[in-house]
Amino acid sequence: MANNNIHPTRIFKTDLDLLNAWNDYKSYLLDEAKKWPKVQYVGKNGQRVEDYPVLPYTLDGFQVWYYNSFNKWIHQYFEEKDGYYQDFVGICSHIKKEIRAQQITGGMLGVFNPSITQRLNSLTESTANKQEGNLEVLVKYINNEPNKLEENK
Repeated sequence: MANNNIHPTRIFKTDLDLLNAWNDYKSYLLDEAKKWPKVQYVGKNGQRVEDYPVLPYTLDGFQVWYYNSFNKWIHQYFEEKDGYYQDFVGICSHIKKEIRAQQITGGMLGVFNPSITQRLNSLTESTANKQEGNLEVLVKYINNEPNKLEENK
C-alpha cells in the first residue's frame, strides 16, 4: 500500500534509491581508506608496502557524506518523523543493522578498537556474585541479561 503522506521535498523516491546511496557510501569508504595507509617495509631490502585499513560504517558518517556530496540532509529518513518516511523504515533498519554487524565483527576481529565498538553498540559485560544458601553462583551479564551461569561450591 502506497504512503499518501509523502513529504514534498523528499530526496529519495523509493527505498531502492536510499539503498543505492548507502552502497555509494560504502564504495566511498573504500576510496577514503587510501588516505590512511599503513606503511611497512618488508624483505631484506626493505621494500615499501602500503596496506589500507577497513573503515567502519557509521550512520553519522553516511549522513555527513551525503550532505557533503549532495548538499542535502537525510537524517529525517532514519528518524521517521510525522509519518512522511514510513515506507523507508525497512531499509533504514537494514542499514542500521549492517552498520552494527560490521562494527561488531571488526571489533571482534581486532580490526576496530573493541572497547570503542562495545561502547558504540551498547554492549556491556558485567558479573555479579549471588549467595543462595550454601551455593555461590557467578552470573555473567551481557547487555544486562543473564548469559552464562557458573556454579561454585
